Amino acid sequence: MNASAAAPISHEARVATILRPILERPSRFYMVVLAIAAGGLLWWAYAWSFQLRNGLIVTGIADWGTAGGVPWGFYVGSFIWWVGIAHGGIIVSAAVRLFNLTAFKPVARMAELLTLVALSIAALYIVIHLGRPDRVFSSVLPALPTTIRTSPLAWDVTVITLYFVLTATYLGLTLRSDLYALQNRLPKALAPVYKLLLIGYRPEDKHKLERMAWWLALAVIVLAPLFLHGGVIPWLFATMPGQPGWFGGAQGPQFLTIALSSALGSVIVMAYVFRKAYSWQEIIPDEVFAGLSRWLALFALLFLWMQLQQNLTGSVAAPSAVADLTSAKMEEPLYWLSLGLVGLALAYLAVQMIFPRYFNVERTVAAALLPVAATLLEKTLFVIEGLMHPVFRLYEGVPGHYTPSWVEISSAVGAFSILLLFFLLVSRIVPLIEVEVSEE
Repeated sequence: MNASAAAPISHEARVATILRPILERPSRFYMVVLAIAAGGLLWWAYAWSFQLRNGLIVTGIADWGTAGGVPWGFYVGSFIWWVGIAHGGIIVSAAVRLFNLTAFKPVARMAELLTLVALSIAALYIVIHLGRPDRVFSSVLPALPTTIRTSPLAWDVTVITLYFVLTATYLGLTLRSDLYALQNRLPKALAPVYKLLLIGYRPEDKHKLERMAWWLALAVIVLAPLFLHGGVIPWLFATMPGQPGWFGGAQGPQFLTIALSSALGSVIVMAYVFRKAYSWQEIIPDEVFAGLSRWLALFALLFLWMQLQQNLTGSVAAPSAVADLTSAKMEEPLYWLSLGLVGLALAYLAVQMIFPRYFNVERTVAAALLPVAATLLEKTLFVIEGLMHPVFRLYEGVPGHYTPSWVEISSAVGAFSILLLFFLLVSRIVPLIEVEVSEE
């Protein structure tokens, strides 16, 4: 009998199962994974220190002109990708609360935590790309008040900061109720941490806090397509007519479909990892993966449809600059690899939707990984190709080229190590799933 057909567990057993990562001693496998993640972070720290000592010349990025390169590359592509995962993650959680999608409640808090860490990693990529961390204080912050009216990049930074605050507030409202109800069952060694998180909390305000969380969820759902990954972030590119690969009204919905595809894939993978590690088959049943996979299939389909529209309009009687860019993109094998990965995932998910007997959690997770990898590749190519074919020509006859260096690739190792360390540590402190303990 599979997990979905098993008898429902009691409330007490459910709470004990959810608290298992906090109360049980870490396993040997946990410590091995922790050591691997720490090692990956140290490797990236070495790579970044190498860049700080020698300058951005150690990367593959260069500049328009005699260098014949591009000023943005893997760093900015990764920044967009992580922001997309963050925005899609909180949209998943907000939709669960706003529309009362109780079937997906087991993954809501994971999606919120994913948003926080993904936004932090995205911000870190901006710092890395500046060349020196002190430029945040010497260049970016002093200029922000005067450039906020005219600069899409300044709006980008502002909106991401707003989103981080909204997500942290939203997570705090739902988390504090659990911590208060469970405080007698949580580890005494972490009591100071819980007291800090519960400052100002009053149990009689629980209903009021739930309403606040609902309104925050509504704000997230409204802001996402208008100002977040469907608005301000694509404006950073779409308002630049000198870059035919970026300019146009399609970037908003295109960015949003990519964000939701990568975020849903990430949530599916993350939910499976914790379900497997802590035997949460009853807590995160098969129906959760089946439901999320349907939404993933929808957004993967929209992602491919938007790509088709861009390629058609760029190939048929397009302006010469747009036609050149489209031709170069369609000759790039990595571009077709990214589309192929999304198409393969969509094909499998469609088959198991049409023929439910073919549904399998492990295969669904494998299919979910494909759009996650594909969107990172596509966003990096989007940045690079958009810079390779500008309308203006600063230096004629200098061919553009770009290949990420080992320093840039190491940043991906560091980013995933940060993500892994974050969840390994947070899972030992707070419940990753809303407990919904009834008050006596």
